[in-house]
Amino acid sequence: YLPIFFDGLREKEEPYRFLAVQGTCDMLEHGGSKILPVIPQLIIPIKTALNTREPGVLVVVLKLLQQLVVSGEMIGEALVPYYRQILPVFNIFKSRNSNVGDSIVYNQRKRLILGDLIKETLELLEVHGGEDAFINIKYMVPTYESCVLN
Repeated sequence: YLPIFFDGLREKEEPYRFLAVQGTCDMLEHGGSKILPVIPQLIIPIKTALNTREPGVLVVVLKLLQQLVVSGEMIGEALVPYYRQILPVFNIFKSRNSNVGDSIVYNQRKRLILGDLIKETLELLEVHGGEDAFINIKYMVPTYESCVLN
C-alpha cells in the first residue's frame, strides 16, 4: 500500500491530503524491512508529486523523502539509481530561500523553507547513499557541495 499513499501526496484537498501524509508516515515508521522491496514502485509517485512544483506539496514530499531514507538500512543506497528522476526539481528550487535581512522568518521553526529543506534532503541522501551518491547528486544538482568530503 505504500506506493498508493505516496501517490496521494500530491493531493491538496482535505481529508485526502491528511490521509496520504499520515498513512505514509505510519507505514514508514512501522514498515521496517518491507520498505526496501517497494522502492522502485515509489519513484513514479515521488516524481509526479515533485513535478507539481507546488511549494506545499514539495515541503511534504521532501520531509517524507527524508523519513524514507532513514527508515531502514540500504534504502538510501537503493534510491541512488533513481536520482535522475527525483533530483531535477531540487535543482530548480534549491535557491528558494527568503532573504529578509536581519528580520526573523518564523517558517524556519516549522521547516517550511524550501531551499533549506532541499539542502537537508540532499545531505541525507549523500550520507545514506553510499559512495556513488555524491557523484550522482552533483551531476543533477551542479551547485551542491558535499557535506561528507569537507
